[in-house]
Amino acid sequence: MSVRDLRVARGGREVLHGLTFDVPKGSVVGLLGPSGCGKTTLMRALVGVQIVKGGTVTVLGDDAGSPGLRRRVGYATQSPAVYADLTVAENLRYFASVLGAPRTDVDRVIDEVGLGASRDQTAATLSGGQLSRANLAVALLGTPEVLVLDEPTVGLDPVLRQELWELFRELAGRGVTLVVSSHVMDEAGRTDRLLLMRDGHILADGTPDGLRHRTGAQDLEEAFLHLIAEKAGSPA
Repeated sequence: MSVRDLRVARGGREVLHGLTFDVPKGSVVGLLGPSGCGKTTLMRALVGVQIVKGGTVTVLGDDAGSPGLRRRVGYATQSPAVYADLTVAENLRYFASVLGAPRTDVDRVIDEVGLGASRDQTAATLSGGQLSRANLAVALLGTPEVLVLDEPTVGLDPVLRQELWELFRELAGRGVTLVVSSHVMDEAGRTDRLLLMRDGHILADGTPDGLRHRTGAQDLEEAFLHLIAEKAGSPA
């Protein structure tokens, strides 16, 4: 995945300001930053559903959003995109049919996201955390080579968050590339690489250890605050 000088305007205002970076195959890259910093807009651009003002986004050798990428890229939006009146299993059977994924994938992804006990519940009756996992399960259908996951662990308890990060690591081990957004700094250390964002800019791009070393910070939240101060030109 390659992004070059990406610019996006919304409502007449530029919200992404010339972003450039690469995402190596089989890596877990975290997008971290406060709400409103541009993470979701960037992820929409990566999957080709965001109108861009300038620059290029290339995924698996094709332009983002190309028809050939439909079954190769999985996308989980921040707001669950499942049908409220269908059960978990019915939702997944429907989306598997749309994507041309094997019906056997339904049981697999239900198990991977830990929704076995809720498979026959309608989406309307699920908790927020269960909805997030159902949404993630849709993105896992088929054999996506790239997963773009917008706040996939929001609303989950620490145990479930740990289990999902173990799943992300397992997927990366199979060669799947993951871009995972979050505003929770304690998740940052689980990634191979971090893009720290603020106000539509990338403040820093590096490994968690590298960012801590660069800023002399003990943790990534402190490193992020140091980088903000550095960008503003004030002492850290």
